Amino acid sequence: MPNSWSSSRLDLHIALDTAGGRRAGLESALRTAIRQGRLPTGTLLPSTRGLAQELGLSRGTVSAAYGQLVEEGYLTTRPGSGTKVADAAQRAQAPAGPAPAPATPRHDLRPGRPDVSAFPTRAWLASTRRVLTHARPEVFGSGDPQGRIELRVALADYLGRTRGVITDPDRIVITSGYYQGLGLLSGVLATSGIRTAAVEDPGHNVFRDVVRRAGLNTVALPVDAHGARVEALTQRTGAVFLTPSHQYPTGVPLHPGRRRTLCAWARSTGGLIVEDDYDGEYRYDRQPVGALQGMAPDHVVYCGTASKTLGPALRLAWMVLPSPLVRPVTRARQQADLYTETLGQLVLADLITTHAYDRHIRAARLRYRRRRELLLDRLTARPGLTAHGVPAGLHTLVTLPADGPGEDRLLARCARHGVALRGLTELHHDPADRPQGLLIGFAAPSERAYPAALDALFTALAADGRGSAGRRPTG
Repeated sequence: MPNSWSSSRLDLHIALDTAGGRRAGLESALRTAIRQGRLPTGTLLPSTRGLAQELGLSRGTVSAAYGQLVEEGYLTTRPGSGTKVADAAQRAQAPAGPAPAPATPRHDLRPGRPDVSAFPTRAWLASTRRVLTHARPEVFGSGDPQGRIELRVALADYLGRTRGVITDPDRIVITSGYYQGLGLLSGVLATSGIRTAAVEDPGHNVFRDVVRRAGLNTVALPVDAHGARVEALTQRTGAVFLTPSHQYPTGVPLHPGRRRTLCAWARSTGGLIVEDDYDGEYRYDRQPVGALQGMAPDHVVYCGTASKTLGPALRLAWMVLPSPLVRPVTRARQQADLYTETLGQLVLADLITTHAYDRHIRAARLRYRRRRELLLDRLTARPGLTAHGVPAGLHTLVTLPADGPGEDRLLARCARHGVALRGLTELHHDPADRPQGLLIGFAAPSERAYPAALDALFTALAADGRGSAGRRPTG
């Protein structure tokens, strides 16, 4: 039967099965707790008298159980120090656990990852203090499936001011990250009768899989130097998923003419445009490209996230929806996990309204611009590697010469040097016979670690590389 004991050092719930005897049951319960790691090395157990009283056993039964576990090496006892979980015993007796998680790469140059070491801790703490100081009791109760009104009001103002988004708070839904939002939206579209969705090729394969799992068939929408070739969309296409401000992974923006063509397609067919503005805040050498949503707010779902500006651990993202989609998406949000964590929403709202969020992004923009320039300077001097994309975002796409080492070989070589990158091939709808390349992120390492990461990267790339002179970005 379940029992608990407590002492000044320990509260523990155990399942005490006395079918085979009280002593044997206690020994088994303690042994299992130690093996499972619920009683870590060095844990001080209750006295025999105290445990006997808690469990309704005789003190002699507890003493005998302790003695047996000392003999087996699970426990250790010293006069005046009590009984503790033994170190050597736990190491020897612990069962094989799950396989260890993959080691963190020494140099993380994967795309789409911000420098989390630059998280605005002081500003976040200041906002947290203000939120908690003035919070009403209901803040700590159940949340709104659509998201806290404070954050939706702050986002409506911020997105209109910085990204040209046309919305009001009632059309915004807060989600636990873009991944969840994309899944919810795709599921709603699938149940509404949409069968086919166009996705960029190349594009983010993980998000493509989310759309497919929701029940939508995906068709490839090729990407060239002017972005997605939207003229290929037909009336049979119910939705199109795009990264129009900074295409992932090529880095090119959707050409103004194609933007107009896309909006005309949506108006004439009733098709839906899903705009992923995943790193729209990071433009370095020219004026930002506004959100597509501002051109056709009744036909575009605008998706944004705090993952690239603050950090993915916050699990905060938002969708600006055409009015008919607000209710079904909110209902799907509620069915998924009720609502997004509340305090983080309130803190982010405070960051935005006090403009601490703007200040943080401006500082990050300057930092990432410097890093991008350092990367491009090194690429220019490297034979055979050509960088692509406008001066924006958190990564650079590098295509490879036909006469040089292939993508797989370079990725493996970088891995041996402790450098994590991503290849281009897997991002295509059909990876066979597609252009090869490397996606090099320049944001994830800390300021101190970034130079060493570049050194390791170009040491790995230099080995037996061949080709023509490197070139600056072409897009």
